[in-house]
Amino acid sequence: MKQKLILKAQELRQHGFTTGEIADELNVSMDTARWLTLQKATEVKSDAPTDFAINWKSIGGNAARLRYVSSALSDMTLIHGEAEVVCGIAVSGVPFATMMADLLEDMTGLDTSLAIFHPQKHRQASEELDDEGTISTNFGTVEGKKVVIVDDVITSGKTVREVIHTVKDLGGDPLCVVVLIDKAGLSEVEDVPIESLIKVSRI
Repeated sequence: MKQKLILKAQELRQHGFTTGEIADELNVSMDTARWLTLQKATEVKSDAPTDFAINWKSIGGNAARLRYVSSALSDMTLIHGEAEVVCGIAVSGVPFATMMADLLEDMTGLDTSLAIFHPQKHRQASEELDDEGTISTNFGTVEGKKVVIVDDVITSGKTVREVIHTVKDLGGDPLCVVVLIDKAGLSEVEDVPIESLIKVSRI
């Protein structure tokens, strides 16, 4: 399994992916992505960061399954109020967010728009940058709106913290964060509740 991840990480690097994009693509932490890109598949060192690689291709590769999971995620948000905007964290949170905006509109009867957040870690040379990501101007705005934030996996909580700050800075009100898998075991970040379909716990 490690060899496959190493080869995939190195293939992504050769295609120009940043460390943050590799981490998102493989659903591992930035430290793990960095470690994977520095290994040789035949000489794997044992000093790998403690992490879990998540592969949800059986969901992501099937529109019907994506819709079912998005429906469950949408239902989980309703205990925190009715969202006016669903903000997907690029890249992997966007398919869920897109379907959720449509589903929540049907569930609540409110106009629910879609916003897209581009994390700082996806930018070239992101390791040297200290600022936060941005919300795309091509989609819905969060200003003055109740916002649900969506991603596939929480690994450390850093990206979630970043998007919460950005939404608040732009005058939005984050109701909650919903994810498919929470690897960090978080119940809230910055006083914003975290809801996940699956929590991963290390024992």
